[in-house]
Amino acid sequence: MATEGGGKEMNEIKTQFTTREGLYKLLPHSEYSRPNRVPFNSQGSNPVRVSFVNLNDQSGNGDRLCFNVGRELYFYIYKGVRKAADLSKPIDKRIYKGTQPTCHDFNHLTATAESVSLLVGFSAGQVQLIDPIKKETSKLFNEERLIDKSRVTCVRWVPGSESLFLVAHSSGSTYLYNVEHACGTTAPHYQLLKQGESFAVHTCKSKSTRNPLLKWTVGEGALNEFAFSPDGKFLACVSQDGFLRVFNFDSVELHGTMKSYFGGLLCVCWSPDGKYIVTGGEDDLVTVWSFVDCRVIARGHGHKSWVSVVAFDPYTTSVEESDPMEFSGSDEDLQDLLHFGRDRANSTQSRLSKRNSTESRPVSVTYRFGSVGQDTQLCLWDLTEDILFPHQPLSRARTHTNVMHATSPPAGSTGNSVPAAGNAAPPPLPRSNSLPHSAGSGAGGKGGVADGAVASGVSKFATLSLHDRKDRHHEKDHKRNHSMGHISSKSSDKLNLVTKARTDPAKTLGTPLCPRMEDVPLLEPLVCKKIAHERLTVLVFLEDCVVTACQEGFVCTWGRPGKVGLLSSPNQASSPGGTVV
Repeated sequence: MATEGGGKEMNEIKTQFTTREGLYKLLPHSEYSRPNRVPFNSQGSNPVRVSFVNLNDQSGNGDRLCFNVGRELYFYIYKGVRKAADLSKPIDKRIYKGTQPTCHDFNHLTATAESVSLLVGFSAGQVQLIDPIKKETSKLFNEERLIDKSRVTCVRWVPGSESLFLVAHSSGSTYLYNVEHACGTTAPHYQLLKQGESFAVHTCKSKSTRNPLLKWTVGEGALNEFAFSPDGKFLACVSQDGFLRVFNFDSVELHGTMKSYFGGLLCVCWSPDGKYIVTGGEDDLVTVWSFVDCRVIARGHGHKSWVSVVAFDPYTTSVEESDPMEFSGSDEDLQDLLHFGRDRANSTQSRLSKRNSTESRPVSVTYRFGSVGQDTQLCLWDLTEDILFPHQPLSRARTHTNVMHATSPPAGSTGNSVPAAGNAAPPPLPRSNSLPHSAGSGAGGKGGVADGAVASGVSKFATLSLHDRKDRHHEKDHKRNHSMGHISSKSSDKLNLVTKARTDPAKTLGTPLCPRMEDVPLLEPLVCKKIAHERLTVLVFLEDCVVTACQEGFVCTWGRPGKVGLLSSPNQASSPGGTVV
């Protein structure tokens, strides 16, 4: 591995890195790309995205991946660390004319070895439902672009639903669809359903049920990404206005907000237990926000440009016994602390239950998350107990991070709320890095955390919110300054206008919405490596590996410590013909 030093070596691409759990290594034969393996000229194209699904077949090789490159969409068997990729045999390949795929999402609930439902959003605003196994195109939504003409920025199936899905656009609007319903032949008319601070929800006025079922408008600017909580009950969305907004998905209530240090927020993710949210964006920072306390608890600085993806690693989040210490919260709080989904590591859960039965030997938790950015760097971060619970006595294995000023938790909140620091002036905040202790890696089952999350009590008429109906070209989506003129629509009425109180960034800095840099701990990355030539757009943590992708169209697999086998490269055949759509 190239060492980090001055001059030329700084620009070399790293192919391995080491953390406390061992060596991660790039697997060249497990690289997925277009069949010709030629780097894609990414100028003016939409970000490369990757989606995974497990078909739960009996062969033990049920993993599938989908990725978009320019006008092309590919669907492959994903062999991960087990076997080398065979790019000559995509299960499905589609080339689109006049529009480009921008994002996609599998329905994990309905996936089988014979059929899988894949939603694909496009740069011209349409959403397509396809089955890449049957090679069928079942439906096209917003086909005439009567609902929204702007680029689709994010599409997700509603957790626990076989038919409901959410679509966000660069116009700032988000829509709830049902695959069973058709879109109208005229532009929809809306009726106000609910309104709150900087958001409004409208229903579609029509004699018969049609798509969209709901329209959300939130804040200022494009909605760049949204993410459901692991239990499907809450929705976090990040917008170009720099705000994180978290909604109760069922009651359509605003739970909490956070403001970036500056610029737009581009990405968001939940911790596996739903207690923390991490965002990244144009301030080059990763920001950790407590869902329970509705406040920023840490920022991380390691990137040199915009952060494009953040993701938690549920398999490396560690649980360990430590010296007795005070824990403010109930046993139920602790029991929920690592409820990672249906396939999480038995060892992790057993140690949690052991803590609940043995009060004198509490456990401590370290969350691992990662980020990639336009600086072509991968950063890994540890969120440790001294950051999470700064008011508690620390065990011998902990590095000290001082108590920060804390805001009062919202009314009715439960869990490990951090008391206010009072009038005592906090000492200077240190930088927190990896802990010197060793921790067990959470080896576990397959699949992402959200795969098994079933939304309990999610209303069929609840959805995410986004911004007001404003249209901009996608080339300007990530500019920090842009005008926000309303676009008139035949379907618009006075109820469509969201009452907005424009937020002055200078007035939010230094408040709980956006603490000053010196007011919260500053994390330093465990690992910060240049791993690509072009900007990075994908980061996915799987059980055996970590998957990244860059704008050149290369999907890379990094084997976890102890998971790397000997791979043989298959004979690469010529590129097969694809479906032209």
